[in-house]
Amino acid sequence: MATAIALDALDLAALLCSRVCHDLISPTGAIVNGLEVLEEKETDAETKTFALDLIKKSARTASARLEFCRLAFGAAGSAAAQIDVGDAEKMARAFIEDDKTKLAWNLPRTLLPKNRVKLLLNMVLIASQTIPRGGTITVLPVGEGESMGFRLVALGPNARIPQAVPPLLEGASESGAVDAHAIQPFYAGLLARACGVRIELKADGEAVVVATA
Repeated sequence: MATAIALDALDLAALLCSRVCHDLISPTGAIVNGLEVLEEKETDAETKTFALDLIKKSARTASARLEFCRLAFGAAGSAAAQIDVGDAEKMARAFIEDDKTKLAWNLPRTLLPKNRVKLLLNMVLIASQTIPRGGTITVLPVGEGESMGFRLVALGPNARIPQAVPPLLEGASESGAVDAHAIQPFYAGLLARACGVRIELKADGEAVVVATA
């Protein structure tokens, strides 16, 4: 049986920082490795070209992840700020899309309250966790205006609902604790409640639906 998680502001901030660092450590490490290769005197031209390509690709990845995390987890303006959904789409595509995973974005370009856009990006992250082998995430609006909700349909091989995520969205876990790996769905639940909604996950045939309710 799940137990409510008691987490103070300092621990929440520390765990979110750990989550961001986890997202950035791989591309920044690759940049360092590429630079070390370039510094080697005996490196041939082909290897140098490979190292430069690695550095460029990793720098783009690190930049995309920073932009996404800045909006999904960060302050992103004043408490009353509104954010362009089109900007959120660009960040989500840069962060999520690769050779295996694609986004089908069907939201109108409009301004929404900051927390609602942060909620949307966190729902995209959750949807990506339901298709570990890749697939397509279709993003759809529910309603309109500033109270717009979202329905994300994740379709891919072996799509599944991670067992720990639903209770985390409700602010609970089996142990009553949360670590850096699990902080994102817990934070998404906090955002949802701040927006006056809940996030529900359900299986729909071969897809998983992540939606506000």
